[in-house]
Amino acid sequence: MMQQRYKIVFSGPMGAGKSQAISSISETAVFATEVLNTDQDAHQKMLTTVGIDYGEITLDDQTKIALFGTPGQERFQFIWPIVSQGALSVIILIDHTAYNPLEDLAIYLGEFSARIPHVVIGVTHVDGMPERPMSIYRDWLTEQGLSYPLFAIDARKREDVLLLIESIIASFEAKISMSS
Repeated sequence: MMQQRYKIVFSGPMGAGKSQAISSISETAVFATEVLNTDQDAHQKMLTTVGIDYGEITLDDQTKIALFGTPGQERFQFIWPIVSQGALSVIILIDHTAYNPLEDLAIYLGEFSARIPHVVIGVTHVDGMPERPMSIYRDWLTEQGLSYPLFAIDARKREDVLLLIESIIASFEAKISMSS
């Protein structure tokens, strides 16, 4: 039996949980290009990705998925098109506690939806700002005439990140059954 291999890209602003999400589900040691964060104004975290993160997961049917994480700082956006090449889907993670998460969502959708037609959105750190309703994302997507799978997740929880992957797989299975 020939093994299938796919590529999924994780993107979003610094601090949204891309590296953590990949670490949560990867079956291999994650290759990371993290360095000390010198942009404390953008996000108060110790390390930040400046190249890519890379991990792998194998699904039940022996399909291998390569997991690529992009750097979140816009100054590294020259890497985004390179990492996007050949990707099956992009998972955009948005930090719910960010100053303007809808602006972040607009930036990352603008950058990735043209390159990678299948998009899933995960909103992280929801517990950090419970007074901000999750409905703002669905309302904004509706206003833009967009419809993407949208989930509140904890990037540290394997089952939450797997939900994003399962959403991608379910979408493709639905497309295949509709075309049959």
